[in-house]
Amino acid sequence: MNSSLSIPQRLLIVATIPDTIEAFLLPFIRYFRALGWRVDGMAQDISQDAVCLDECDRCWDVEWSRNPLDFRNLLVAVPRVQEVVAQGNYDLVHVHTPVAAFVTRYALKNRQGKEHPLVFYTAHGFHFHPAGNPIKNSIFLGLEKLAGNWTDCLITINREDEAAAKKHRFLDPENIYYTPGIGLDINHYNHQNLSAAEIASVRDELKLAPTDSLLLCIAEFIPRKRHSDILQALNKLNRPDIHLALAGNGDLQAEIAQLTIKLGLEKQVHFLGFRSDIPRLISASNATILTSQQEGLPRSILESLSIGTPVIGTNIRGIKDLLADNCGLLVEVGDIKALAQAMAYIVDNTDAAVQIGQRSQSKIAEYDSNKIVRTYAELYNHALKNRRC
Repeated sequence: MNSSLSIPQRLLIVATIPDTIEAFLLPFIRYFRALGWRVDGMAQDISQDAVCLDECDRCWDVEWSRNPLDFRNLLVAVPRVQEVVAQGNYDLVHVHTPVAAFVTRYALKNRQGKEHPLVFYTAHGFHFHPAGNPIKNSIFLGLEKLAGNWTDCLITINREDEAAAKKHRFLDPENIYYTPGIGLDINHYNHQNLSAAEIASVRDELKLAPTDSLLLCIAEFIPRKRHSDILQALNKLNRPDIHLALAGNGDLQAEIAQLTIKLGLEKQVHFLGFRSDIPRLISASNATILTSQQEGLPRSILESLSIGTPVIGTNIRGIKDLLADNCGLLVEVGDIKALAQAMAYIVDNTDAAVQIGQRSQSKIAEYDSNKIVRTYAELYNHALKNRRC
């Protein structure tokens, strides 16, 4: 098996759903294909994703559940993974997202010798975390320890996960790496790419008055995002001049909409659904808000930092990495009073908000996708030469 990036390799990128590949991993696919590598993708229903079909050399379907405790993942997906890897004869298998990562590593745990692929795992946020249920934390921690035995390289994207991986010795410390996220196309999220008219059109769409302020939350409507905290804080402020836009879809959207009506906020809260114009929305906002209780390294905050829009976020892993050095406002999870105060502070202190945005832009270069891709290339090269990181 070849051991240099200068010689074409065979890489399989695995994620639970194709959306992950499409949203985060295309720069990696393009970079390595440009080197002459064969880069395939595997995810549930990936053959129905036009972007993945166009970007990858080949796409492989696999049936698994996003529920990490669904035992069908082992019964159905494991033989499929083994079949695909045997047929593809890969040099490297790189897995993303927890379910795909555990199942794939389990399927390949008995590989031996140089004729079998090296297995990389990028942890987008371990399922165990300080705010998690102790029993679930124990289960997920045990699974990560077990799967570490079947992993050649572990890449973490925030410092808390890096420390946890080394503390619990998922792998030998020299095989655990930190990268600042998995990259962002910072040129795409450049405020200067948008005209004043494009930005103003967002306010027109929402029918905002000239004196109104706009706060934005970009998040799937799922429990860990805690949208209700933002509504409770907005209600506590009792300021009709502050509007909230919620971009995203999800199972809890109807419930959050009902809470909006219950609190009497329907004139201030705007449900935008899925949007493809995220840079425009962020640029039109006074601040973005993320009140999650669990994250890896949230993309919406990276996007805001790149544009220079201030961020209000919860003091958890990933978010606190990004908002360190006064690059945003941090509040504790569930602290409605502090969240309301942070919202009012951003709206009422324009100069301070501008300074926060400027500080955030000064640090975004380290998260540039071009830089992260080159780091991955170095890790691959090291692994291939040594047959273990």
